[in-house]
Amino acid sequence: MRADTLTDTFTALRELPRAVLHSVAPAVPRPVRHALRSGQRAMQLSQRVAWYSLLSALVLLAPPSRAQSADAENTKAESPYFFVKGAQPGVDALPLKSTDVQVNISGVIADVVVTQRYKNEGTVPIEARYIFPGSTKAAVNGLNVRIADRLVVAQIREKQQAKVEYDQAKKEGKTAALLEQHRPNVFQMNVANILPGEDVAVELRYNELLVPTDGNYQFVFPTVVGPRYAGTTSKAPSETGSGQTTAHAQAFPAQPVLRAGEVSPAAFNMKVNLASPIGIQEIRSPSHAIDTQMDAGSAAKRANVQLAANASRVANNRDFILDYRLAGSAIQSGVLLHKGEKENFFLAMVQPPTAVPQAAITPRDYIFVVDISGSMHGFPLDTAKALMRQLLGNLKASDTFNVLLFSGSNRFLAPNSVPATPANINAAIRTIEEMGGGGSTELLPALRRVYTQPKSQELSRTVVVVTDGYVSVESEAFALVRKNLSQANVFAFGIGSSVNRHLMEGLARAGMGKPFIITKPSDAKEQAERFRKLIESPVLTSVKAKFEGLDVYDVEPQALPDVLAERPVIVFGKWREKTGSGPTRVVIEGRAANGPYTQSLPIDAQAEWQGTGALRHLWARHRIAALSDEESLTGGDAQKAAITKLGLDYSLLTQYTSFIAVDKVVRNLGGQGATANQPSPLPEGVSNLAVGEASALGAAVSSTPEPETWAAMLVVLAVLGAQVARRQRRQPFTA
Repeated sequence: MRADTLTDTFTALRELPRAVLHSVAPAVPRPVRHALRSGQRAMQLSQRVAWYSLLSALVLLAPPSRAQSADAENTKAESPYFFVKGAQPGVDALPLKSTDVQVNISGVIADVVVTQRYKNEGTVPIEARYIFPGSTKAAVNGLNVRIADRLVVAQIREKQQAKVEYDQAKKEGKTAALLEQHRPNVFQMNVANILPGEDVAVELRYNELLVPTDGNYQFVFPTVVGPRYAGTTSKAPSETGSGQTTAHAQAFPAQPVLRAGEVSPAAFNMKVNLASPIGIQEIRSPSHAIDTQMDAGSAAKRANVQLAANASRVANNRDFILDYRLAGSAIQSGVLLHKGEKENFFLAMVQPPTAVPQAAITPRDYIFVVDISGSMHGFPLDTAKALMRQLLGNLKASDTFNVLLFSGSNRFLAPNSVPATPANINAAIRTIEEMGGGGSTELLPALRRVYTQPKSQELSRTVVVVTDGYVSVESEAFALVRKNLSQANVFAFGIGSSVNRHLMEGLARAGMGKPFIITKPSDAKEQAERFRKLIESPVLTSVKAKFEGLDVYDVEPQALPDVLAERPVIVFGKWREKTGSGPTRVVIEGRAANGPYTQSLPIDAQAEWQGTGALRHLWARHRIAALSDEESLTGGDAQKAAITKLGLDYSLLTQYTSFIAVDKVVRNLGGQGATANQPSPLPEGVSNLAVGEASALGAAVSSTPEPETWAAMLVVLAVLGAQVARRQRRQPFTA
């Protein structure tokens, strides 16, 4: 082999051991690391080529991680995989052509219509299948299908019945659409029998309540589902203690994804119409470039927002976020009423007092659970590191802390919590800074290990989870946190441009904490400061709501949580006509930092408010969320029956109900055709390590070997390298 060829080979491969050593340094004994580095410097060019060749071969031949070593077919069904265009000749592999979102915000209620346009540009009939995200707070209550000049209105059905009806329509050659919920924030759309050259438009509608924090209102529209890690834990029994598996303990649906940086061919358009009874002070988007038109004058009460015409065409690889404030940072406190044919609904939103710093703050023990898996590689992990610098830097001298790093395995930085001294904090920061991202995302084992840690009775413990949330074990994680609520409360920091908000919000809700979403490193300082203030000074505790002069029932939530931020107290429910002759009002009572607190708001039972019809769906959605939380904790079928009934009664998409639309016209005799799984782009900032390399469309994807695997490989390589060096000393290299 010529010397210049060897040089080219070395140049192409030289970074590999450096990256490996950097990402797994803590798992490799120090003498081994020194030997490896010394061996590399001592070897001649031929020896280096042998080193890299052997290392590359071991990487390619390394056994997959636990999640991928199980049954291949099961793994294939659970794993994301890279999209391969042209894998099926004659089949349009990219049938989704555009997604258009129309948002109308009236007061605190958002009405959203999402239109997905599918077109078959292939030569055979197809079934289009698309997995897409939704808001964690969405009450999905309608689905329409437009085929040429025909409109087909979907019906709500029990989930299995809807699937049977869809499969029958597909077999008969009828165009049909099926909308299912896999997670509260992950949906699947199936559209059968789209003929060559044909357009089909699917419209889904949902409502969402916008609750301000610190005077800021935020509307979020997720655009892409991050690739979920579905390991062996997703099939394990639930954390209920009953041995039963919850309804959510199931494989996450397989999804094709585009490679990092590859632009989705599907267009994405967003328009928001905002109307407020209070003047709008500020509108901005931290995620996208927008064009905004507002009413003239300083007290503008209407605004129109859309994506900027000169913005990047890549708009559907991250959450769309719209923030706005009202004049004077006002909060729309008050009571909304809806009078229906059979039931009446209300929504009370009451602004709590401003936080008052406590004179004496109880010392706390903090355990930071930090995700360093493959999906965190690059931008997300860099953001997590920036966050950890801020969080650790904000600790008080009286606090104690520890850090658990996890991917496919996990390890604490110290056997037990250590005092928050400058030396300990700096040592923890240095270790975190050295981490690279790689491997699977085993969240449950990490949380279990946290709860085995001994804790001083004199200290309150707070667990802080830092992750992108790309896992499929949400329900099991919620149950585990609730089961151990007496040990610690839980705060969740979601990192990335398209975070699994269902996981982050659910962990915080189960752990009586708060979720935080950080989309870029510059947000880390602000969010860390918010966390510090929340922990140090709760705004309102022992919160209760009383209704006078109004007969209320089916109130949600049944017990009001502590208020940890300048965030309104929210109460849903049903009401009957006024009783008695006294005033009609809602009274919020609690304890603030400076003593007892009481606030009352009058209720006008005769008031008219446009858009209050959504309260019916929002109440039902809130009740379903509460029942789902209970289901994940206790298991059994009682909650399933109640959730199903609510979905059917209030025409809502749930984990047990689906929307089905069937055209009456037979258009594809025999029902023969192909299935096209619409790919999604990788979220902005997420690398290909979140998925791995697939050999073929739909192939099972092996995850990156974990630090322990790398360490074993490197020990072997050290021995082999020494042997090669000894031989080369006896026989000098010649080009």
